[in-house]
Amino acid sequence: MTLEDELPESQTEDDGPDEPEERPRGKRRRPLWFTIPVSVVLGLLAVAVLAPLTVGTRIWHQARQDERPRSDAIIVLGAAQYNGVPSPTLKWRLQHALNLYRDGVAPAIVTVGGKAPGDNYTEAGAGRTWLIQKGGVPAGKVFAVPVGRDTLESMRAVGKEFDRHHWSSAVIVTDPWHGLRSKKMAGDNGIEAAASPTRSGPSVQTRETQLHYIIRETGAYLSYVLLGKSVQPPSETVKRIHIDPSGTPPAPSSDPSPSR
Repeated sequence: MTLEDELPESQTEDDGPDEPEERPRGKRRRPLWFTIPVSVVLGLLAVAVLAPLTVGTRIWHQARQDERPRSDAIIVLGAAQYNGVPSPTLKWRLQHALNLYRDGVAPAIVTVGGKAPGDNYTEAGAGRTWLIQKGGVPAGKVFAVPVGRDTLESMRAVGKEFDRHHWSSAVIVTDPWHGLRSKKMAGDNGIEAAASPTRSGPSVQTRETQLHYIIRETGAYLSYVLLGKSVQPPSETVKRIHIDPSGTPPAPSSDPSPSR
């Protein structure tokens, strides 16, 4: 009987000390001194781009609305007048306010706007006179607030007028692109405001003109919200024509800036 030695199990060729497995190298983490400033810059760039786009979209949307809820008064924002005669832009606003008044939107109309140095009449006064004499509105239903060379100054004065009458709500008549900013300023002065814009005038003539006014109003709105200021660039200031009382007013074609 032959005894066979039990041979040990064969070992594989790679007998030897185990080598550690090679691990994939992870990405190196950027240092905080680099990550934080870059994140801040990217965030500021995003805000700088998104904020104007958002505001511009809101201005465009508001311009397409015609809000006319039952209110305490209709506010007509000022535009140029020529020796007491409303310019075409102001006349369009007054006519629109007159239509709202006749439709029963509000029982009173408030005209707004001061005068330029050298003028004999205020925008508010010229508007009130037109509504009474041309529109047939009773004098006791039209209130002039002859204050303001910009929207913010005028709205502050209108807010005091509303407090005096114990009014709280209004429909603002202005140009389409001016609706959002004027509503914001009215709200900040205690007035629950809606906007019913005119559809005539220089600001709605062409798409290029409309884009110009949207860009302008975007800057003006952000300036008010961020800085509390009402900005009126010199190039957009309403041009006044000083007329000799004995002469005839020229054609009021130089009223390039209907919204203030």
